[in-house]
Amino acid sequence: MLKNPENFEIMRPEDVGLAASSLPLGKHSGRAALKAKMKDLGYELADNQLADIFVRFKELADRKKEVFDEDLIALMGSGAEAHDKLKVKFLRVICGTEAPQSADLTLTIDDRDHQVTATGDGPVDATFNAVKALFPHTAKLNLYQVHAVTGGTDAQATVTVRMEENGKIVTGSSSDTDTVVASAKAYVNALNNLVVRREKTKPEAI
Repeated sequence: MLKNPENFEIMRPEDVGLAASSLPLGKHSGRAALKAKMKDLGYELADNQLADIFVRFKELADRKKEVFDEDLIALMGSGAEAHDKLKVKFLRVICGTEAPQSADLTLTIDDRDHQVTATGDGPVDATFNAVKALFPHTAKLNLYQVHAVTGGTDAQATVTVRMEENGKIVTGSSSDTDTVVASAKAYVNALNNLVVRREKTKPEAI
C-alpha cells in the first residue's frame, strides 16, 4: 500500500473528496506502516526510537482491533525511561463488591525487584498503597485524573497525577487499555520525577 496504492485502490481518494488515503493500523501492521503513520503525525523517529515505539505499539495492537492516531500520540508520552529509578514490572488487582480490594505489585527499584501485597478502598487506592509500601515517601496526591483517548470499551485510558512534597510539585502520566495499570505507571512516573527534583535541590557538598 505504501509503495503503490494503485494495487489496492480502485480510485483515487481525491476523486471522492478525500485529501489522501488513510492506512489503518492493527496487529498485523509492520514497522514501515508505523513509521509512515508517525511521520504523518509529525514525529520523525530515529531507528532506536522506532524500535521502542514499535514494541509498545504491538503490545497495544494485540489488545485493540484498531490503533488510532490518538493512541499513537499517547504511546509517545507513556514510555518508561531507561534511567528511571522505579519501574512497574508486575501488577494484579482483586476488586469487586467484596472488600477489601487488593493489589499484588512487583516494582523494580534501582534494577532490583521488590514485591508486596496491599489493600485499599478500590483497586487504584490499593495499587498506590502498594507503591508507597515499596517506596515510602511523604508526597501528597493533589490530582488524579482519567480520560479515554478514544471511544470504545477497548480504549486507552490516559491517567495524570500531580503530587507535592515539601513545596516541590511534580506530575506523571501514562496510558494503557487497563486503567489501573495506567494509574500505577502514572503514579510511578510522578515519583521518578520527584526523585529527579530531589537530586536537583540537594545542597552542594562543601
